Amino acid sequence: MLRTLLATLTLFISFVSSNAQAQNPQVEMRTSMGVIVLELQPENAPETVKNFLQYVNEGYYNGTIFHRVIADFMIQGGGFTADLTAKKTRDPIKHEGGNGLRNQVGTIAMARTADPNSATSQFFINVVDNQMLDFRGPGPQEIGYCVFGRVIKGLDVVNKIRSVETMARPPHQNVPRQTITIEKVTVLDASAKPAAKSK
Repeated sequence: MLRTLLATLTLFISFVSSNAQAQNPQVEMRTSMGVIVLELQPENAPETVKNFLQYVNEGYYNGTIFHRVIADFMIQGGGFTADLTAKKTRDPIKHEGGNGLRNQVGTIAMARTADPNSATSQFFINVVDNQMLDFRGPGPQEIGYCVFGRVIKGLDVVNKIRSVETMARPPHQNVPRQTITIEKVTVLDASAKPAAKSK
């Protein structure tokens, strides 16, 4: 009897967990080097996810580029056109660090200035475990960078992007020599969502 009850409880918890994961918004990012699919985590970073999805739904990211690539660190995009013209953004959002998510390989986080509450449209995808970017406390040197999702498909594309040759285009550093365009970003409906795992 107890064994049956425990088995039923385990199955229920697994179902609830899978169902909650399936309901997380997923976003397809079509780039000139391949497709990346992201699963966002609004339970951990509600305002950050809301902000990102608003930019997605407005078509803001279409035609922007990955303008900063550091092979052993991260790839950054979402704010410039191919000629490195900065796009106009909405107002910055409040920092949601300390949400339990860490800057690990394949996670997506918000880029910002020295001001923790300065993130707008730019994001980066971690290509290594970047513990130094994690939340360690409320102080300006400890607050870290807010993770709000992860790559569940196309990590191979992320790795292709991280491997490109870069150059300086003052005032910018680490700019890919080959323009890497974010062609289109869309929210996937349930029928189009892939299995929630990286590959």
